[in-house]
Amino acid sequence: MTHRERFLATVLDRPRDRVPYWLFWGPWGTTWERWRREGMPAQFKSYADVQELFGADPRPRTVDVKLGPVPDPSARISEDAESVTSIDSWGIRRRDLKGIESMSEFIDWPVRNRADWIRFRDERLDPRDPRRLAGGWREQCREWAAAGIPIQLGQYPDCGIFGTLRWLLGDEECLIAFHDEPDLVHEIMEHMTGLYLGIFATVVREVRVDVIHLWEDLCGRQGPLMSPAHWREFIGPCYRRILAFAREHGIPVISVDTDGQPELIVRPMIEAGVNFLFPMEVAAGADVFACRKRHPELALMGGIDKRALALGPTAIDAELERIRPALATRRYIPDLDHLVPDDVSWANFRHYAERLREMLAEA
Repeated sequence: MTHRERFLATVLDRPRDRVPYWLFWGPWGTTWERWRREGMPAQFKSYADVQELFGADPRPRTVDVKLGPVPDPSARISEDAESVTSIDSWGIRRRDLKGIESMSEFIDWPVRNRADWIRFRDERLDPRDPRRLAGGWREQCREWAAAGIPIQLGQYPDCGIFGTLRWLLGDEECLIAFHDEPDLVHEIMEHMTGLYLGIFATVVREVRVDVIHLWEDLCGRQGPLMSPAHWREFIGPCYRRILAFAREHGIPVISVDTDGQPELIVRPMIEAGVNFLFPMEVAAGADVFACRKRHPELALMGGIDKRALALGPTAIDAELERIRPALATRRYIPDLDHLVPDDVSWANFRHYAERLREMLAEA
């Protein structure tokens, strides 16, 4: 089977030759530097070299069209001995500490009111801007298709319904807006959905697409940041528009990336067309076997506790054995539940990658 055929067979529960072996989640920057010191091949330039070393399958490749703000407002504002303050690609002012892998300190967001939204929308979120479709994505997609690699539309950080709302308003501010300014929330979500679908419509005329991917990160350790009712009211209509487009154009997979514990909104997502979900964070109580049992129509990726990799081979082997029963449910691609932190040695990651490969070969 090609990589594309194997991936689709797994998500859609069709006959396949084996389980995909992805090694999806790579290292933090500080983890990469540690691995260099600990014997990772010196010639490696990126995580793709690590994936190739262990023989990982290509994961879906994303069509390189521009779904976020155009023109890009990114700029460096100031720098001192400890930190850098900058404006990112969504217009968020943030401060990052030097030499430390951590969340940014978010200082300010681009939209505080409707007037800000209208200005930002008109200046940077025009779906008809020709720069969105510039570049060599057509040739790139032809190469991927010829190699049997699945092709995806949408990725972090520029394609999400809740995800982009929080980029524009801020985390707490966007949640308050669900109550105080619901019309604005609907307007932003509907505009972003229309922007995505307008660009997707051009791509699918030239490329066979397998996945529409939405980055949301709308869950934490305690569960979703909104109720199932709010999800159905605000996000559901946008997902159903995306589902209708996917069905019209023969796109079989709609995937969502959300950290945390998503269980309360899994059923609403399935109702709106989602059939592939990740990363199933163990620290948040997400369990791939339990989720597969409750939602047999939903494929999963992830679910291997990244914290086990810091503890050594015995803990790694035990964690892989823990998720082994989920393999029998078929719609599951085993992988880590997020990026690899810098308490993980190169030797431990190597052990994990080799043991996972061996386990999948036996499945």
